[in-house]
Amino acid sequence: MSTTYDCSIYELPKIKNRAGNITPVHNNLEIPFAIKRVFYLYDIPGGESRGAHAHKECHQFLISASGSFEVLLDDGKTKRIIQLNRPYIGLHIPPGIWASEINFSSGSICLVFASHTYNEDDYIREYDDFLTYKKW
Repeated sequence: MSTTYDCSIYELPKIKNRAGNITPVHNNLEIPFAIKRVFYLYDIPGGESRGAHAHKECHQFLISASGSFEVLLDDGKTKRIIQLNRPYIGLHIPPGIWASEINFSSGSICLVFASHTYNEDDYIREYDDFLTYKKW
């Protein structure tokens, strides 16, 4: 069963150019799984939160494409907070971790790569159900 210490920070490649930088992202290379879905969160008022759920099978990889936010990671025993504020830094969240994106700066964009297509049955949306699932 995953713990918060299985969540990893990745520094993605940054190709510099005087006209601007580019960061390439490939399945199973920069991202530690095959990407099946991409989505992004935006227009989130400053200081607001999103997420607050866990997945049974889906891996997620979060990047702050713009602005900053924090990710509160919780495995039922240990909590960690990771700040994301650079578009070439990503956070891998394996299944079985309760994650909340918190403290968004105004204008932030959270880019998410997921290992699975959307499946409501993969979500654990109630914290008490999460603790039961973890069987701590």
